[in-house]
Amino acid sequence: MENLGALAILLAFCLSAYAVAASITGKLRRKPLLVLSGQRAVYAIWFLLTIASGILVYALIAGDFRLAYVARHSNRAMPLVYKFASWWGGMEGSLLLWAWLLSGYSAILVFTNRHKFRDMMPYVTAILMAVQAFFLLLIAFPENPFQVLAVGRGITEVPDGNGLNPLLQYWTMAAHPPMLYLGYVGFTVPFAFAMGSLITRQPGDAWIHTTRRWTLITWMFQGTGILLGAGWAYAVLGWGGYWGWDPVENASLLPWITATAFLHSVMMQEKKGMMKVWNMVLISATFFLCIFGTFLTRSGIVGSVHAFAQSPIGKYFIAFLAIGIAATAYLILDRLEYLKSESQLESVVSRESSFLFNNLILLASCFAVLWGTIFPVISEAVTGEKISVDAPFYNRVNVPIGLFLLFLTGVGPLIAWRRSSLDSLKRAFAIPSMLGLGVIAVLLAAGVRHFYALISFGLCMFVTATVVIEFWKGSRAIARKTGQNLIAAMVELTHRNTRRYGGYVVHMGMVLLFLGFTGAAFNKDSTHDVKVGDRFSIGRYDLKIRDLSDGENGNYAWRRAVVDVSAGGAPLGTLEPEQRLYKASNQPLSVVAIRRRLNEDLYLNFAGTTNDGRNMAIIQSFVFPLVSWIWAGFYVTLFGTFICLVPPKVKMQYMRTETVGYVRKHAPVTE
Repeated sequence: MENLGALAILLAFCLSAYAVAASITGKLRRKPLLVLSGQRAVYAIWFLLTIASGILVYALIAGDFRLAYVARHSNRAMPLVYKFASWWGGMEGSLLLWAWLLSGYSAILVFTNRHKFRDMMPYVTAILMAVQAFFLLLIAFPENPFQVLAVGRGITEVPDGNGLNPLLQYWTMAAHPPMLYLGYVGFTVPFAFAMGSLITRQPGDAWIHTTRRWTLITWMFQGTGILLGAGWAYAVLGWGGYWGWDPVENASLLPWITATAFLHSVMMQEKKGMMKVWNMVLISATFFLCIFGTFLTRSGIVGSVHAFAQSPIGKYFIAFLAIGIAATAYLILDRLEYLKSESQLESVVSRESSFLFNNLILLASCFAVLWGTIFPVISEAVTGEKISVDAPFYNRVNVPIGLFLLFLTGVGPLIAWRRSSLDSLKRAFAIPSMLGLGVIAVLLAAGVRHFYALISFGLCMFVTATVVIEFWKGSRAIARKTGQNLIAAMVELTHRNTRRYGGYVVHMGMVLLFLGFTGAAFNKDSTHDVKVGDRFSIGRYDLKIRDLSDGENGNYAWRRAVVDVSAGGAPLGTLEPEQRLYKASNQPLSVVAIRRRLNEDLYLNFAGTTNDGRNMAIIQSFVFPLVSWIWAGFYVTLFGTFICLVPPKVKMQYMRTETVGYVRKHAPVTE
């Protein structure tokens, strides 16, 4: 079986190289059959990689410990879901997942566009397959997942494997990496379209519509992956945070930031024919930041709980990035004539300028995060000493940037296209501004003195007011005209322009996220050494250790603290934080207990026992205000993204009319 898997990968690599050559040669020599054969090779690559992936997953589940990858990342006692998740739990398997997802994206793209963009599609296919060939090169040779354990000249099998890293044996880790990879890999598609349009000197922007939808979908996957990772860090790592500005965390955030900028500025290109060069730079930067993030995770140049072990494939990534960035820069510079803006910015006080400011601020944040991420590597290369950049640096830079972005989120809907008059601005800003300032005044009266928290809460109200007013005005107009109730009118309004009002829902999701982030300004924490019967408190909560118990199963041994929680004398339930020791890897893990509420979370971590002979439990307790709003904000953002992907009502009616007309025109005549 391992030979079949390795052969499938090798054949897929050969076919990807063939697809590149056939697509380009067929286009240049005007041989459509050769182009078609390149497209068929894309389907074959997906089929071959599906076979290879299926074989690896079967080996992980069945416990074929002749394979080195299976022996390192699976064992017999692990639950089935984590055996399956071992597919992406190691270097080789994660690269295979990357390649398989790209083959799936490529197959879908080629099939759905086989009759569109005839001048451009051969080059789009060639670019996709060039990226595919790069990753298949890695898994066919230096990081082959089908290497077998060998002793002397024979093949051996260990009795059991090491198992998946205990930190990864949590439900979100069965979803976080695939979601993140769907984002990383998916950004290859808009990049290929952008480069294909430059190569063929496309005069129109029809390809932009397809690219925008692809980018929106992959942006959604990337954001989902990031939030799932934050939820994993919060619930598993035991320190109580959800974002620590870790280099690998940063690497996942960077392409999301540039993709967010692209999704905003691409509207300028669609509506006004502006910012064409800027959009090319943004979509290219997004793709290369995805490759950079993949490199950062696998090269070993940074230390991270999220990163794989050091590997020799770093030099392959550096070569790919250098060649790709140089070729892309040359292509953009050579095609500047075809990227001229069709109109100019007419006023600083306009929606166009708000999009421009939004992009500049997003790029400033991206640069700050990127610089902080790579600075330790640069400092070590230059001075021989690695100078780390800690969370305070990122917070000092990005908190003001984030607040300004939140402000622009509210300003955008209030400003008209082209230019806005002073009177219209006064009318638009009056109510949101008063409500925002009112929230700040109430919080000051309540004793809140944290400057950034006050500004954040005020801006959250400001943005909420702008979104509510936009929905209210449009819904009320439809209700008056049609006689519908306000809820039905709101649904009708959203359906008429899903992109605009879905975007407003996304903005509301961002408001909820910022509410959750702002709660971190009021966190509380304490650590106590306790035994059964002891009491301790944090914030408004009184806690009592009722019991300490031990046990084990086939996968791990555990010790659990049973803690009764009350507030003001009223019982609130029981929390059971746990310490585990995984048998296969001999690695410990803390399983936290969380009482989740919208106002605040009570978070307990059983950090171990004292070594002074008293054998007391070490309990770390935290109170995290508003943190649940982060997860609520994610769901609202996801819902808004789905709305944006729904075709608007006018377009759907047009499509139905076109379909009816086609049927009538081509229907057989009957008497």
